[in-house]
Amino acid sequence: MNVMNFTNFRAKLTAQAMLYLIATPIGNLGDLSQRAIETLRDADIVAAEDTRRTGLLLKHFGIEGKPMISFYEHNEDRAGARLLTLLTQGKNIALCTDAGTPGVADPGFTIVRSAIENDLPVTMIPGPAAFVMALVLSGLPSHSFTFRGFPPRTSGKRKKFFQVDALSPYTLIYYESPFRLRDTLHDLREVFGDRSASIANDLTKMFERVDRGSLSKLLQGLPDGDLKGEFVVVVEGFDAKQDQPPEESE
Repeated sequence: MNVMNFTNFRAKLTAQAMLYLIATPIGNLGDLSQRAIETLRDADIVAAEDTRRTGLLLKHFGIEGKPMISFYEHNEDRAGARLLTLLTQGKNIALCTDAGTPGVADPGFTIVRSAIENDLPVTMIPGPAAFVMALVLSGLPSHSFTFRGFPPRTSGKRKKFFQVDALSPYTLIYYESPFRLRDTLHDLREVFGDRSASIANDLTKMFERVDRGSLSKLLQGLPDGDLKGEFVVVVEGFDAKQDQPPEESE
């Protein structure tokens, strides 16, 4: 496609209302792309998981007075229906979650599916995703992996959740809260055995940290006291040549 045709194509594409999903920084505000900034500036409405937090992001980049709609886990259906109605009225909508990529362990999946089902245009401004960064920095194989999001909160359900992955040969990625990280690492070791793994925390921030080693070593290396921030745990996949099949959890 030559430059002239590409320009005409873009003009035609942007002539109709669009739902833009925008990946936002996971820590360092410098990671917000110029294209994302321009899309937020040009949008008629900004939908946000946390309007206060997104409001601060907009203010940092000199975008003020933008109408905002709250769109979060517990109002996705109701707010999503409203956003789709606004799209049919010709409004361009930019959807942001608190940090990272909408639809990846954050609200976004349902509205994308609904937009597709209703033949409404949707696109994405790509950017930060914590699990991708943690995977690459882990040093574990990254050509094939499985992202599993947040495990269940209780140990029994968590072990059953991990059991599904126990024989997977692919690198496994989980998000975890600081309040459950120790228990989760313990359950991972019990279900998987003492595999190689890594823990990433404060990615893109001043005190970014990635610890690598066996699950036992990572457990022993956790600092005393309360942990802070969201963690990404990356675990090597099952190796039939060296790993014993994990025992079934009760």
